[in-house]
Amino acid sequence: MARDRLREKLVDYLRDAHAMERNVLVMLESMISTTRDLEIVEMLEHHRTETRRQEWLLRERLRALGSGISTRKELQAMAGAAMKGAVDQVRGDKAGKNARDAFVTEHLEIAAYELLERLADRAGDLETAEVARKNRAEEEAMAQRIASKWDKFLDLTLFEEGI
Repeated sequence: MARDRLREKLVDYLRDAHAMERNVLVMLESMISTTRDLEIVEMLEHHRTETRRQEWLLRERLRALGSGISTRKELQAMAGAAMKGAVDQVRGDKAGKNARDAFVTEHLEIAAYELLERLADRAGDLETAEVARKNRAEEEAMAQRIASKWDKFLDLTLFEEGI
């Protein structure tokens, strides 16, 4: 009984992570479309490739556990991402605020993967724990890439604003 409940919780966390990555894909598309700096676009496109792979790995883990994605969670995540994308298209200060939003999102993903890995370990699901560990490492690397460019984002913002 407890084992079944632990597995159900693991599937729930996997679905959360999968919906989160789908959300990130939409956000990345919006950021790429509103970014003019080629170095930043390249960084975002690289992370989009990573995110697609992460989403696929999570879907495969759900499939291996005999489950599928959560339509409700997917729709909630996509609605939020679509709203953010619409705001991104019309707001000023795109470089700085996109960087800020991306940095926050990376840390949300890091926390989600930390919890997923620990839960998978407790459930004895070594494959899911490894997926979470690898995905988290990519998120940590992306957060570090963003952090290494704070001055560039600020310079781009000031240039956008004519300052």
